[in-house]
Amino acid sequence: MTRVDRSMWVMAARLLGRDDREALLGDLTETGASAWEGVLEILGLVMRREAALWNDWRPWLAAFGVALPGTPLLLGASFWVSCTYERLTTPVVCAGCSPPSQEGYLLLLCHVLLLIAWSWTGGFMVGSVSRRTLWVSAVLALCPCISCLVRFGEASLSRFCVLLFIPPAILGIRQGLRRMRIKPGFAFALAAMVTALTLCAWMNKGLGILNWALIGPAWYIAWSGGKTWLRSSG
Repeated sequence: MTRVDRSMWVMAARLLGRDDREALLGDLTETGASAWEGVLEILGLVMRREAALWNDWRPWLAAFGVALPGTPLLLGASFWVSCTYERLTTPVVCAGCSPPSQEGYLLLLCHVLLLIAWSWTGGFMVGSVSRRTLWVSAVLALCPCISCLVRFGEASLSRFCVLLFIPPAILGIRQGLRRMRIKPGFAFALAAMVTALTLCAWMNKGLGILNWALIGPAWYIAWSGGKTWLRSSG
C-alpha cells in the first residue's frame, strides 16, 4: 500500500467515528485492499450506518416534521416582523405584506417574542432528537433560506431581514445537542406561553393558520420533559 492509498482511506474514513475508523483502516491494511477498494468499503459502511439511523422515527420528525415545513413559516414571520417595525418607525410602506387592522407596538412585541420562541423551540427539538442526522435537517432548512434570499424583492428592506429567526434557532440547536435538561414545570409554562401568544396574534389577525404548527416543538419539549420526569420519579 502506497502513501497515496493510505491518505485516500484516511480522508474517506473521517466520515466514521474514531473507533470505527481505526478498526476499518486496520482491516483494510491487513487484507491488502487497493486504494479504490478501500474507499468503496469505507463509503459502503458509512451509507449502511447512515441508513440505520433512519430506522427510528425521530430523525424523520426532526427533518420532515419540523425543519422542512417550519423554515418557510419562520422566514415569513421574520419578514412580517421586519415589515411591521419599518411601518411603525418610518413612513416607508412595505409592499410585501399588508398590515393587520390592529397593528401596533404591542402586537409587534408579541410577534418578536413568538419568533424567538418558535425558533428556539424548533431548534432545540431538532438538535435533541436528531443529533447524528442533524445535517439532513440543516440542508432541508437551508434550501428555503437560499431560495428566499435569491427571490427577495422588497426594496425598502434588507434581504437578510428574513433570517431573524436563525440566531435563536442556532442557540436552540446547540442546547439540544448538549442535551440540556429542561424542568417539566418550565417546559409546560413555555408551551402555554407560546400558545397564548399565538392565540393573541391570531385574534388580532396577525397570523396565518399555518403558523399554529410552530407551537408543536414547544409542546413536544413539554411532553418529553414530563415523560422524563415520570420515568425518574417512578
